[in-house]
Amino acid sequence: MKKLVTLFLVVFAGASLVANAAPKNDMKIAVAATGKTVAATVGAKLAKSPYFLICDGAGKLIESLDNPYKDSESAGPTTVNFLSQKGVKVVIAESFGQRIADVIKSKGMDYFEFRGTAEDAVKAVLKQK
Repeated sequence: MKKLVTLFLVVFAGASLVANAAPKNDMKIAVAATGKTVAATVGAKLAKSPYFLICDGAGKLIESLDNPYKDSESAGPTTVNFLSQKGVKVVIAESFGQRIADVIKSKGMDYFEFRGTAEDAVKAVLKQK
């Protein structure tokens, strides 16, 4: 009986660790970028950046996307919707205006301002999470 209880506790603890680790691995981070690799500079504005780099919760680049809305008149809300539909939970750019920040928050997403490379930006966000 004692072995059964111990086994149950070990399995339960292991399952808890896996469950707590899953959300971070499922997290998607979008970096507004000037190029298609993580060596690219973070874009000045989310909606006007030419590319989005989508990274997973471990910081690995999983997708490079052209920004289809970069030349649109009111690109902000449309861009945020586009990234939200891709499963993005965090967006990174050099700066965010109050209107786009409000749209991001309304989608349940977070945003971070960063200057430097996309790779460094993702690392900085992951340290904070």
